[in-house]
Amino acid sequence: MTWTKEIPANPVVAVAGATGAVGNEFLEVLHDLDFPASEIRALASKRSAGKKLPFKGCGQVPAGELTVQEMTPESFQGVDIALFSAGAGVSKEMRQAVVDAGAVMIDNSSAFRMDNDVPLVVPEVNPEDALNRPRGIIANPNCTTIQMVVALKAIEGLSHIKRVHVSTYQAASGAGATAMAELVKQYEQLLK
Repeated sequence: MTWTKEIPANPVVAVAGATGAVGNEFLEVLHDLDFPASEIRALASKRSAGKKLPFKGCGQVPAGELTVQEMTPESFQGVDIALFSAGAGVSKEMRQAVVDAGAVMIDNSSAFRMDNDVPLVVPEVNPEDALNRPRGIIANPNCTTIQMVVALKAIEGLSHIKRVHVSTYQAASGAGATAMAELVKQYEQLLK
């Protein structure tokens, strides 16, 4: 069975992991695209609940601040699209609540990437795969893979690619916003 809920013209969007580095990027992209959201819910851990996040606005959501809510199964009631970047454990823990609420889960973690019944999608490469989501989930590859396959698709269109050798060094970015801030601080100290 294919889960094909229609997304309304002005969806309610939840950003799970809103206080992290990728959560902040989700909010930036929603603004940059002027995504036609009717509501944005910033969700995170109990520890982050009540925190204010600056938001530049999009769709029907005005610029200002979003108040972070604790992510609970009830947080997804009325949500149409749930953008997840809170870690694989949280994604697995909240998956059932998200799909039971009728939302499409777009997961940025490693939780579902290797599942045969979850489409692995890079919009610039295979957007049509997002339409067939048997479990109500869309996964994406990791950040370096996404960038690479976008470029490789263009090259493949010109000439068949036989082999690709890849090395990545993601120690800081993969560890999240705190590690990225530490890297910036260390870099500034090095330059001094």
